[in-house]
Amino acid sequence: MFTAVPGRRVPELLRHKTVAAAVADSLRQRILNGELRPGIQLRQDALAEEFGISRIPIREALLQLEALNLVKIVPHRGAVVSGLSVEEVEDIFRLRVQLEPQLLPLSVPHLTDEDFQDLRAVLKAYGEALSGGEVMRWGELNRRFHFDLLRHADRPRALTIVSGLLQDCDRPTRLQLSASGDVARAHDEHAQILALCEDRKVEAAAEALRAHIENVGVCLVAVYRDGLARL
Repeated sequence: MFTAVPGRRVPELLRHKTVAAAVADSLRQRILNGELRPGIQLRQDALAEEFGISRIPIREALLQLEALNLVKIVPHRGAVVSGLSVEEVEDIFRLRVQLEPQLLPLSVPHLTDEDFQDLRAVLKAYGEALSGGEVMRWGELNRRFHFDLLRHADRPRALTIVSGLLQDCDRPTRLQLSASGDVARAHDEHAQILALCEDRKVEAAAEALRAHIENVGVCLVAVYRDGLARL
């Protein structure tokens, strides 16, 4: 799969690092799109055979993924795809339900026409990514939409917490959408929240946001409990 250019001498260490980066990128994409689910063991010998390379760059690639918190190096098991427990998912969404609907009324009055234009662009891109099956973009665009609604709340500590929670939801959100297939509902609920914000119907927007987060959380916990994600 990874072949040196004929006639070009590449230092061995550099070659291993270049190959390791390519392997890490390939595995990263497979983890993020749900192909490699949490709890799956990544065996170095099997990966070396799959990629047609030695175990040295495989080991380096797994260390890179560990630094990104995508895998855990577990004694006697090797590298295992990391993930959240059901209890952690429940905690994340419980916190989001508490924080985001409280921050939204503080942010909406300060959202400008330009902000709403940007939010509509994100929503449009989100809808296109959902309908086009661009799984890798779902989490990122979902995170941007939610955070950009709240960004003018002037509560820096709370926003920092929400930003971290949304980041933690990146992979689980893709898993929930992939497993449930309910992409139309996700887009429609976002559109409803944005329309209420543009109409300055703050209380209704906050309640719609609360219901949306609760629904996603319930669906995701069900996915985990049904064993579609092995943690």
